Amino acid sequence: MNDQLPDACDSWQTVEQTIREVVRLYGYREIRTPILEKTELFSRSIGEQTDIVEKEMYTFTDRNQDSLTLRPEATASCVRAGIEHGLLYNQTQRLWYLGPMFRHERPQKGRYRQFHQFGIEALGWPGPDVDAEIINLGTRLWQRLGLAEIRLEINSLGSPANRARYL
Repeated sequence: MNDQLPDACDSWQTVEQTIREVVRLYGYREIRTPILEKTELFSRSIGEQTDIVEKEMYTFTDRNQDSLTLRPEATASCVRAGIEHGLLYNQTQRLWYLGPMFRHERPQKGRYRQFHQFGIEALGWPGPDVDAEIINLGTRLWQRLGLAEIRLEINSLGSPANRARYL
């Protein structure tokens, strides 16, 4: 865990404001989800056999014997909120989030157990056009933040038929 001191907070506010401006240009709307979620949400969505679930989550049992976890990522929470509140019923959503996430990873320089993550979720959009939009949004954000010499590497798991050949 680490503190954000005043000078760093000024820089963070600039980054956060830039993020807000860019995502609005693309029609994304902010969503805020709880920092604490039921453990089952992450074990189902991330996968019970993953390092995140098996080794890196901060999980505890409360006095009602419910298993709770500090969120290690936000995609699962966004989808949960969309389903629970009917945001995904016969509609598409462009959502964005920014906030603290938690992972109990091996300590190393520059890696903290609490970290801030920005992300966008384009839910319910068919076809690859939204992927191109997200790449465009990322490029615009990096430019507005003054980041140069960024290289984007794209990978794919392939289609279900292609993946079956490697199983």
